[in-house]
Amino acid sequence: MLMKGVTLRGLEVFEALAKSGSVAQAADITGLSQPAVSQQLRNLEKALGSDLVDHGRRPMVLTSAGRSFLSRTQAVLSELRLAQSELTVMDLSHLPALSMGLIDDFDNDLTPRLATILADSLTQCRFKMVTASSHDIYKAMAEKELHIGVAASTGELRSGTNEYPLVEDPFILVAPRGRVTDPDDVGNQLNHLPLLRYARDQLISQQIESHLTRHKMEFDDRFEIGSHLALMAMVARRIGWAITTPLGYMRAARFHEEIDAFALPFAGFSRRISLFAQSDWPDTVPLEVAGTVRRLTQSQIIAPAINRLPWLAGQLRVLES
Repeated sequence: MLMKGVTLRGLEVFEALAKSGSVAQAADITGLSQPAVSQQLRNLEKALGSDLVDHGRRPMVLTSAGRSFLSRTQAVLSELRLAQSELTVMDLSHLPALSMGLIDDFDNDLTPRLATILADSLTQCRFKMVTASSHDIYKAMAEKELHIGVAASTGELRSGTNEYPLVEDPFILVAPRGRVTDPDDVGNQLNHLPLLRYARDQLISQQIESHLTRHKMEFDDRFEIGSHLALMAMVARRIGWAITTPLGYMRAARFHEEIDAFALPFAGFSRRISLFAQSDWPDTVPLEVAGTVRRLTQSQIIAPAINRLPWLAGQLRVLES
């Protein structure tokens, strides 16, 4: 039996305070008033006989006792959330809330369809869907602002999340239409055009630069573009060439008549798009959403891409596990 004064609401308030360092933000997170948040914390500290936060500092910071108790609190709340979710996963309409983030690579084709499918299934659910960069989705997942995120994988294990692979997306080269007349000699025919790079703070740019560095390949560093469509527009205007992926190429459909796409003329590589879910969720919900995303990706992106660029067959593909 829990000692008197230790309540589930008190644990939730303590977790929110530890995350935010602010009574006001903890009140927003928990839906309580600020006086109620302060009272819950006082009750919990009185029951435990120890200060959990340094009340003299702003923002609040945890005491050594608070840091120790937080790890136990998070474990307990994680198990309770898992148990709660298990009661609702067989029917998504019973989920109380679902927050989901998707990379903007899916904006044109997949995200609108996925939004309508989930909205139809989650009729009683508070549903939030955002599009963002992979880095921003990782950050939101780490801060537990999203239940599920679809992003490019870094290949690293991320504490508190489970990964469900969705798509293998190989890197390709795009060049101004007609600039390359011999597909077997792409590199030499682009010698006099600069490489147009994605902005270096983007994950796709970091993956490309790491690959070029591994293979000791250097190019002039003149252009760094933060907008994918602006980058494709510059290729179409014959300013330079770029390394992208089929998902990026298909997203830039408005420029297809002005650009050509080729397999990389050097060592090939690919990125993995995955679904990430908070680990205190049971597998059923992420698996159902992942299955839907795979089916939509196959029909709305992969099939049209291979129809346009047949040499992508076997490279651009859905990953079942």
